[in-house]
Amino acid sequence: MPVQFPKHLKPIEPQGTALLQQERNNATFNSNDLTQFIYGDDYLKSKNRILQILQADPILGDKSHRYYNGRDVRFKKSLAAANRLVELTRIHEWNDQEFGIAEFLFDEPSPFRLHRSMFMPTLANQGTEAQKKLYLEPAIRHEIIGCYAQTELGHGSNVRGLETTATYQPETQTFVFNSPTLTSSKWWIGGLGVAANHAIVMARLISQDKDHGPHPFVVQIRNLENHEPLEGVIVGDIGPKFGFNTVDNGFILFKDFHVPHIGFLARYSSIDKATGEYKTPPNSKLAYGTMVFVRANIVLESRVVLARAATIAIRYSAVRSQGSNTSDPKKITAPDGSMKTVETPVLDYTMQQYRLFPIIAQAYACHFTGQEMHRMYYENQAKMERGDYSYLADLHASSSGLKSLTTTLAVNAIEDCRRACGGHGFSLFSGLGQFYQDYLPKVTWEGDNYLLTQQTSRYLLKTLRSIRLGKISQKNSTFSSSYISEYLSNPQAKCPFNSVQDLNNPEALVSAFKFRAAFLIDKAVHAIDVDQISWNDMLVDIYRISRAHCQLLMVSNFVQAVFNNKKPGNLGPVLQRVAILFCLSTLDQEAADFLTSGYLAPEQAMMVKQHLIQIIKTIRPDVVALVDAFDFPDYLLNSALGENNGDVYEKMVAMTEKEPMNQFKVADGYQEFIRPLIHKGKDNWKLDKNGIARL
Repeated sequence: MPVQFPKHLKPIEPQGTALLQQERNNATFNSNDLTQFIYGDDYLKSKNRILQILQADPILGDKSHRYYNGRDVRFKKSLAAANRLVELTRIHEWNDQEFGIAEFLFDEPSPFRLHRSMFMPTLANQGTEAQKKLYLEPAIRHEIIGCYAQTELGHGSNVRGLETTATYQPETQTFVFNSPTLTSSKWWIGGLGVAANHAIVMARLISQDKDHGPHPFVVQIRNLENHEPLEGVIVGDIGPKFGFNTVDNGFILFKDFHVPHIGFLARYSSIDKATGEYKTPPNSKLAYGTMVFVRANIVLESRVVLARAATIAIRYSAVRSQGSNTSDPKKITAPDGSMKTVETPVLDYTMQQYRLFPIIAQAYACHFTGQEMHRMYYENQAKMERGDYSYLADLHASSSGLKSLTTTLAVNAIEDCRRACGGHGFSLFSGLGQFYQDYLPKVTWEGDNYLLTQQTSRYLLKTLRSIRLGKISQKNSTFSSSYISEYLSNPQAKCPFNSVQDLNNPEALVSAFKFRAAFLIDKAVHAIDVDQISWNDMLVDIYRISRAHCQLLMVSNFVQAVFNNKKPGNLGPVLQRVAILFCLSTLDQEAADFLTSGYLAPEQAMMVKQHLIQIIKTIRPDVVALVDAFDFPDYLLNSALGENNGDVYEKMVAMTEKEPMNQFKVADGYQEFIRPLIHKGKDNWKLDKNGIARL
């Protein structure tokens, strides 16, 4: 018989539902208005329609197994879920956005993830029309399942160092693939371990005895009849990971494996079929545009991660009561009408607010920055179609740094929110532990978070040098060159923060972030060009430059969005307070840079710290509404602590009852391991008829 809690027992008053409702009643704005502003009506209608389909589905509707089963069970269920999502896409004729909503709501890394996110887009962007017909069309129908095999056991971020070779043989009109070393094994390839039968393989193109570096190839790796590896292919799964275990990350090696000429993706470069002559791509920068789009999506995804973690921690902090605030005791109206003193919700403690409220601000900063990145991406695409690539370098550099910054903020936020939930945060039922594990790889893929910052800073240093040489004019200026030029015109400027009121001035705050970033760039250029310090010895400074530049971008985009544009209803004031909170909390965290630059004096830094606490207090009435606005359904959160109605403890108990070890009065393992120990002393027992020991 399963373990069951007594159904008549209820949590101590006041209960979570009443506490959360009280929080929502205290808000200064309508969270539904903000939800509409964030997403738009069309997206919300699609999301609600798809949510109902998923919740009612016999395969996708129940997520309860996720916290109890091992990798083998979870992976098989993830295959079933991936298959079912494809079926539902056909039944309901979902477009790419609708499928993305379904995947987001189901919230489990899929064995087909790389098929949709990397395999098909690469075919679409880099394949010829003939290759699209041969590979992309059946991939869209899931008649072939693909993955993207770039990373190797010995090389990840350094793509130029990849070792897998593809040597063209004109006599057979094939590319011969080989894995010449152990470290050339393709590794970490999502979908490769079990699911995929095709792969985009990045390999060194060798033709006419010349190495042309890594290029993409479409390679069939498994038999379409029985799914067995083809001859010359060794393929498998790399084993369990820290998280992400519903994806079959795999390895692959090649031994004299022949790939037909059509397998070389030839939209931008090609190999002559008869001679093996290599024709170079028309513009090496063309691939950067796609990378900008991918990284803009990562920024928007970081918004969701930050907001989701904050939603769980904020709601639970409003329900969880611990201790008493003697200076301001919490009182509620008892059933008899009298006022009763109760324990204080931890959300009322300043330290909890200091830990959690800046994370909410980061989520909104990522939202507005992601939107701006998308706008700039489409603007840049239009420019490139006219042959104008002047915008691309600045956009690519900023997108690289923003990917690094926002994913770092997001992964740190999940852990900070977990800790802020106290002991219950350590339970998987919190909805934060597995979430953290599955998001964690984001700081490494699409570019390691430290290496990416070098791309950003290298561009910024080059920009400062060009300004000094007069190569950049106002006509061809960018955001980066503008603030660097502003600094160079007055490098001795001082911060105008003379009163607390100045700390509510968004333009003054943006100016502080501009000065700090430009100062760091200027000092790095001097260190490298004048003091002859090596790039390697400057890497810590290089990282800080990228971080400063991208924090400036986020501050600028947030301020521009909420101070310079009209907001529906009464959203303006609350969003402006959140923007100021983001500016001040970031400035406080990075105070060393502002002080080192001389722009900020110690007494001004102290004023920032003091005003930060005051801004946090002004946001306190709105925090539950601010996370409610992101409109995460309980189906997505899968969290006892983050329940929308606040039934935290009831949900915690209900999830505990589903634990497999609680399904029997006597747990598995007792007979084999516990009983033999106890029964050795059977002769010494003094038991009554019920098996209870008596002295």
